Amino acid sequence: MCGILGLFQPFSAATPEVVSLRRMAAALAHRGPDGDGFHVEPHLGFGHRRLSFVDLEGGAQPMTTADGAVVVTFNGEIYNHVALREALEAAGHHHRTRSDTEILLTGWREWGVGLLDRLQGMYAFALWDRTRGEMLLARDRLGEKPLHWTALPDGTIAFASEIAALLTLPGVDRRKDPVAIEDFLALGYIPDPATAYAAIRRLPAAHFVLLRRGETTLPEPRPYWRPPAYAVAGAADAAAELRARLTDAVHLQLMADVPIGAFLSGGVDSASVVALASREVGLSTFTIGFPGPGDERPAAAALAGRFGTTHQAEEGEQDYLAAASRVAEVYGEPFGDHSAVPTLAVCRLARHHVKGALSGDGGDEVLGGYRRYRFHSLVEAVRANIPPGMRRTVIGRLAAWYPTLAGAPRWLRAKSTLTELSLDSALGYYGSVSKLRDARRRALLSPRMRTALDGHDPSQRFVEAMAEADPDDPLLAAQRTDILTYLPGDILVKTDRASMAHSLELRAPFLDHRLVEWGLSLPASEKLRGRFGKHVLRRAMAADLPHDLLWARKQGFAAEIAGQFRRRAGEIGSRLRRGALGDSGLLDLGEAQRLVAEHEAGAADHSQPIWQILVLEAWLAREAGLAQAQERAAA
Repeated sequence: MCGILGLFQPFSAATPEVVSLRRMAAALAHRGPDGDGFHVEPHLGFGHRRLSFVDLEGGAQPMTTADGAVVVTFNGEIYNHVALREALEAAGHHHRTRSDTEILLTGWREWGVGLLDRLQGMYAFALWDRTRGEMLLARDRLGEKPLHWTALPDGTIAFASEIAALLTLPGVDRRKDPVAIEDFLALGYIPDPATAYAAIRRLPAAHFVLLRRGETTLPEPRPYWRPPAYAVAGAADAAAELRARLTDAVHLQLMADVPIGAFLSGGVDSASVVALASREVGLSTFTIGFPGPGDERPAAAALAGRFGTTHQAEEGEQDYLAAASRVAEVYGEPFGDHSAVPTLAVCRLARHHVKGALSGDGGDEVLGGYRRYRFHSLVEAVRANIPPGMRRTVIGRLAAWYPTLAGAPRWLRAKSTLTELSLDSALGYYGSVSKLRDARRRALLSPRMRTALDGHDPSQRFVEAMAEADPDDPLLAAQRTDILTYLPGDILVKTDRASMAHSLELRAPFLDHRLVEWGLSLPASEKLRGRFGKHVLRRAMAADLPHDLLWARKQGFAAEIAGQFRRRAGEIGSRLRRGALGDSGLLDLGEAQRLVAEHEAGAADHSQPIWQILVLEAWLAREAGLAQAQERAAA
């Protein structure tokens, strides 16, 4: 895993200054502590920070072809590079290294942009072809590796793995994007292609953009892959096929010239990966737990003993007020998934022992594991038999009247069910994943923010995503929507920044795109049965995993924060009265304080939006400090 960066000057043949590239690279040093490299020529400068995994001696970057006409800076792993190498050499190409990076150079010469269709892996890269006068920016299908870009006042296009590298450049527009901030409050993350900065964009997953020397207009990114929108008939033995596909993905992702470990949470996904990986290599496993009934350390230790791994476990961080500042620093913009805190801890633990780790990320999205999928499918079955007019009027009014009852038994908490039933399918699903209901969120925004939003509706991307999927397959529609929104916007941002903050490469076998396509295409009956999701995975791993684990509820890494926020409500209130949040003009501070007061009184559980506000405040304070330091340095 690495950090990449660069400057492209389409209108100027001047050579970018290496000092600018070095400043950008310094901001990405955590992504690649094993060395750096730079390449400059007229129009172009590339930089690279390396975390070496394959061909430790020969894989230095930026890498060029033998004639120097094509150069690439690359972050990620191409798991099928050996097969691609054989195909390219059969076509007459020669290679000087064993590195997967070189495959991008020869693959570009052989296939052009068609190279992207042949890659299996996680990647973000920039490739310059001097002969064609073209620069390609590309990102992997699922969005495991990040790529940000912006246009500078002089027309230079700057790109980097993380926003922090772009902010080292003089002239970068640091104005906040109000739409991105509202999306963050609604969803807990900022969806592609936006960032918290209006002038900085994220290249969306499964997209590329081709920039040309002398081109006067900036082209729009183009997709080269979309997840399947329709299911097909299941395999005769889907469980056996899943096992074979997951075994192959794990085998490919063990490719490395350094030791690789695995996260082990005590859930089915990570346990499945460890079960298959431990058959091939001696494995170290890592767990973070929290005291109490949800502590996963005992279950993980038992699994480690079962598979003969060398196991390490620690107690996770529980001071979430202090952690908000750390999250703002690591993520470089507001990020509202509080499981980032234990993820940072398990990455730190793993990095003490290995340079890379496998994870179970993606299993829920690909094989239907989230409880909300079962809930959405049940609601859709009911909704299909209720006339639209009745949904909007009778059930909508009943949902509005019904109390929230957050602390009541599950069977009494019907408000969310009634609310989703009263809406159309996409809006209902958006409501189930939204972190802050629309009315409460609008009240939280300042009048200036509400004006700046100009009618923006965070639910619209869910409407568009679900419109592409089979209307008769609500499970697939929900999975596919998550793969286009939540997976790249939340889960993979969380794991990339947390792992790279500790110079750890993280790999996710469930996100092999061939497995993703196959899993999404399975009939719903293979994924959801009774009260269990991922039914096909549970059957596939029945010979390897304990029965109690296979049929237990997933716990996850995250700790309970609601009680902590009630006990420390006064401290939270003081923090929100600081200058950074008030000076930003983004939120109504009185409404924010009301959220805290309601939470303290036990009238509602507002721990999620309070966490988001704390991270937003910490990011604003950090951003203000960085901007002032840059101004002083330039003076």
